[in-house]
Amino acid sequence: MVDDYMPFDEENNLLLPASTCQTELWPMLLAKALIKVANTNAVSDSCGEMGDFTFIHTLTGWIPEIRPVKAADLGKIWDFLQDTVPIFTHLDTSLPETMPQTEDPAPGRDSSKSQYEQEKSTMEVVVCASYYPFQPQDSSFGFGYMANSSEVLRQYGLSLLYSHIALLTRTRSCQLEAPPQPPPVPQWKLIRQRKETVITDEPRKLPLSKPEQFIEVASPFLSYCIRSSVGLIPELEAKQSAQKRSNGSPLVSITEKEETDCREGQEPAAAEPLNETTNGTDEIKVTAEDRKKDDDDISSDGQKSATVEPVTEETSVPVEPLLQKTWVELDDFAKCFQTLVVFHKPQIYPHHSHKSHLKSTMSKTAASSSSTGSSTHSLSVGSLHVISAVANPECPEVRGTYYLCLDSMQPSQILISFSVLLVWGDAAEEKKEISAACRAAVLTAQPHSWKSVHSQLPVLIIKTTSSKAAMLSLPPGRHVLSFHTKAVLGYHVHLCSKTPFVFGDEETVMSQLTKESARFTEQALSILQALTRVVTSFSDEHGQPLARRALKEAHCAQNINTALGKWQHQKVFNSAVYHMLCESLGRKLTAEERFALLALTADPSLLNSGFKKGSPAYAVPKLPENWRDRQPSDVEVKAVTILQAGFRRHLVREILTASKPGTKENLRTSKVLFDMWSKVETDADKHAIFLLRYVIENHLEKEANLYPCQQDEWTKITFADYSVSLQDTANSWVLVFREVFLVPEEMLVVPKVYSPIPNCLLHVINNDTGEELDMVFNKLVPNVYQPNKLGYTFIAEAIIPESLPVGAKWRMRLISSREPLPKLSRDVPLNKFSVKEFQDYYIPNEKYVICRYFVQVTTDVQGTIQFQTSTSDVLISLSILDQEKKVVSNTGKGHVVIPVFCFLANKAFSYTDEMSQKQNGYTNQSNGVKDHKYVVQAEVLYKSWKLNGSQLDFVHTLRDMEKNEMRVHKLEDSKPSSTAGPPKSNRKGEGDKDKEKEKPAAVSKSGSRQEKSLDLTKPHWTLRVVSDKSKAESIEVKKDRERVEEIISIKNAWEIAEPGRSAKALQSRLQFLNQIQQQGSAETSEQAASTSGPDTSTSNQKLTDHAPIFLNMDFTHLIRRQKDVPVVMDSQLEEIRQRERLEKIQSYRLVGDIILEQQKQQELNRKELMRQQLETWEDIQAAQRQRYETLLGAYEAFCSREMEAEKKEQEEEQAPGEAPHAV
Repeated sequence: MVDDYMPFDEENNLLLPASTCQTELWPMLLAKALIKVANTNAVSDSCGEMGDFTFIHTLTGWIPEIRPVKAADLGKIWDFLQDTVPIFTHLDTSLPETMPQTEDPAPGRDSSKSQYEQEKSTMEVVVCASYYPFQPQDSSFGFGYMANSSEVLRQYGLSLLYSHIALLTRTRSCQLEAPPQPPPVPQWKLIRQRKETVITDEPRKLPLSKPEQFIEVASPFLSYCIRSSVGLIPELEAKQSAQKRSNGSPLVSITEKEETDCREGQEPAAAEPLNETTNGTDEIKVTAEDRKKDDDDISSDGQKSATVEPVTEETSVPVEPLLQKTWVELDDFAKCFQTLVVFHKPQIYPHHSHKSHLKSTMSKTAASSSSTGSSTHSLSVGSLHVISAVANPECPEVRGTYYLCLDSMQPSQILISFSVLLVWGDAAEEKKEISAACRAAVLTAQPHSWKSVHSQLPVLIIKTTSSKAAMLSLPPGRHVLSFHTKAVLGYHVHLCSKTPFVFGDEETVMSQLTKESARFTEQALSILQALTRVVTSFSDEHGQPLARRALKEAHCAQNINTALGKWQHQKVFNSAVYHMLCESLGRKLTAEERFALLALTADPSLLNSGFKKGSPAYAVPKLPENWRDRQPSDVEVKAVTILQAGFRRHLVREILTASKPGTKENLRTSKVLFDMWSKVETDADKHAIFLLRYVIENHLEKEANLYPCQQDEWTKITFADYSVSLQDTANSWVLVFREVFLVPEEMLVVPKVYSPIPNCLLHVINNDTGEELDMVFNKLVPNVYQPNKLGYTFIAEAIIPESLPVGAKWRMRLISSREPLPKLSRDVPLNKFSVKEFQDYYIPNEKYVICRYFVQVTTDVQGTIQFQTSTSDVLISLSILDQEKKVVSNTGKGHVVIPVFCFLANKAFSYTDEMSQKQNGYTNQSNGVKDHKYVVQAEVLYKSWKLNGSQLDFVHTLRDMEKNEMRVHKLEDSKPSSTAGPPKSNRKGEGDKDKEKEKPAAVSKSGSRQEKSLDLTKPHWTLRVVSDKSKAESIEVKKDRERVEEIISIKNAWEIAEPGRSAKALQSRLQFLNQIQQQGSAETSEQAASTSGPDTSTSNQKLTDHAPIFLNMDFTHLIRRQKDVPVVMDSQLEEIRQRERLEKIQSYRLVGDIILEQQKQQELNRKELMRQQLETWEDIQAAQRQRYETLLGAYEAFCSREMEAEKKEQEEEQAPGEAPHAV
């Protein structure tokens, strides 16, 4: 709600922007509404007061992209501004002047004004820079940064106190004034210029000059005119103007005292910007007297307004915003400004997409559109009140997921705009109550693939409180991104790009991914075009070598460097060409066509490679009748080898001759190739993709990336949907889907379920092994399915809620990388199943078995078994036994399912025949094949089903009922007035039991106890056996009463042999119990008389009148058993046990004697080993002493010889000297 009250200052000056027409109120009302919206916007403390709200976006619709300005990113910022903002350049003086230049106080500043205006009109974006006051309370470093920023801002004529955005108009990497032209140099000096040499002993350092990097900033508050309380300060104004004229630079230094005085004396909105141009305009003011103007001027008739408006348009002078400009150095730019606000004009982008979503309490339907043009979304007027009603911080958030697919050969950019509607608070207390999580909305974009469960790191995160945009740059190729949005009340996503893209839900995007990517198609077409040039120039002597060289460069991967790798790749490519021709012709090649293909590929061994079965190139060789079932002899093998070698040499010569241009064979081969290639060119795209796909899939190194287009393979998918309708059974477990899929070859398959029921589980069973595939968080992970014989069974189970939408359907989508997909075993999936349900109370026993049911089938039936308990924290084991051997089992907590099991039919006789044969004491097997006897058994694990006191009493009552059912002569027949049993509604006679046996097992809930529904407050369980509806009559499920029926049959046999035996046994048992009762009552009466006296005799007499109550104590766990069946101990058995005991004692003594002997022998061995070690050591010492003596003797002999030789030499030297002396 915006009223028509306008703010005025003390001098009756309007504090809101106004137009030249004083009667127009809409500019002032619009400005007031925007200021109110900005001030009530819910933002965080770190984002300033306005948050992400911008008036330019609101007024123009330009999309704001906010980029932080950091000193480390100045290089990127400069490169970005160089690409988006006009560049200041000097005029070329050599060109003739087309327009007269006007005087400029700053020489060279506007020398390219006309060029700037032309570039400004064609600019795609508008770049602004903003700064805001710091919040130093979070960190102490903020004070120093704030002081430095404030000082640098004052140097450029800006003030930190009045934060606003400034327009960036130009960049400059040269001097502001053009350097003077160097004087002309005579021609004779240019012949050989003399180099100047400076002789010095100091190392020479090259002078480093700082590059010229300036950004032109335009702002109406640049060199803001400081006012005092009385008006302008003429001295400061004259000083500033003189400084501008003398220095040619608009930098003005404003002291902090002047800033403070300006803030105290005048509001910043009432100040007037200085006009930098010489042509000034008169000041426009709207005073308070204008508000009293008569309204008749506004409500004048149409003719008067029609005549006045043209006059006003002719006489009025257009008023343009007055912006002052200055050059800011790049290093100081990061100190002055904190963010870059880039406004993108959406009309320059040809491709758009819009997605909006609002909370259901605000709008019944969410607006959503996707088109190539512009789109807008608006709310009704009454929705403003709804916002206040919904403004609750605890309200659930609005979330959405969208997908983006972009396929391009060139790098592309997408502008993503995210606008949100958040909770606002009118009062300060309401703002404080709004949690930080609800203040900002978040948009996250990350790479996505439906063939993987691994989540990628986000490539873009937008967090805003109003409207914010970001530019997403993507390399060439096909990209799939998932967008996850979160807001409190609603959001709007707007995507703009110059490259075509698809943005929407899964159905919209996944259909685009079934085709090959643009890079893959381009690569395939380039290879096919090179191959086509080889075919067309096959008879050209000069063109064929060039075409073959171009073909090799087109198909040979750059990462294959070895000669062997290139040869193997060439073999694969030749095989791909052969298969492509067979695929295009749809048949096997003739002899002439095969020879032409060999000449084209120059590969004689091409046809020797194996082909896939089922392809057109595959052909089964037909052997002659004489060679069937016959092994060739050695002479025949040698003859065939010689013939094949000769034929191969002849074939190679013919191929070389046919591939040489100018020969007759070459012309004939070229004609055949032209005929075949006409079929290929009819659908060039299809055959080119087939050729490249064959090369990639059949390469020896399948994991290697041969071509760049293989990077797009992770986005390519193919899928198939299978849907069934859901059954409307509230609060019940149902089997939704169960089908068998056949996998023809190894493939990656990802099943994805779309269901209106949240708790829906999907199981996949390998029918060959019976194993279930792994699941993570109750979801199937992508698996590589191997081909098998019986296929894979997909089973879906769910619990239907109370309210199910009408006509709700369950859908499963199988996603894979390529075709063919797993094939359904039948034409249409079925969802009609026959459910046999059994319920009963839980009765604990020694073996912790909950229930056992026999399953008998007449034909092979595929079934699903589900078991559920009334208590959800019970650990259960559900298993299927065949001849009391566990075949398959599964565990769960309160709920367990065996997804699928195939019950095989018996070939000889049924379950009833087997029971009759067992009763007669013999069994039979047909043809030596063992019959199947399936039992479904449920057990309690780790004693996890705990019962309280009332539940235990109920269990004892049920046990008494079971014992009574096993009696042939009922206890009620002899004592009809007994009250020890349960209520009559829970009991049945023998006749009722026999009647119930005749009913179908699926109809009765308890088998032999009650037909009515169970008491759900008591511990109970539910068993469901699900089969196909078509085979409902082929399966029969009965409770395991084999032991009970065996006991009853034995008792009946005794009764038939001796009539009245059961009654006599019952009477004797009652007499025995009465005797024990009388003895016990007598003892208790004597004890009571001795302790109490005569007063208590009457009460004791009353107590003895009733029968004693014997507690049913279970002592089985205290008895140590060695056998499952008790055996009577007799003298013979005692002798056998005594003999076994003596044998054990003797064997123990014998073992002890053997161990002692072994210990003695080990002791002797250790002593002998020590003796041998001592002897060995003595021998080593003796040998070492002997070697030492030998060495010492040799050394002494050597020394003696040396001494003798030295003596002889001395004597010989002395002999010549003595001879003359003697003479």
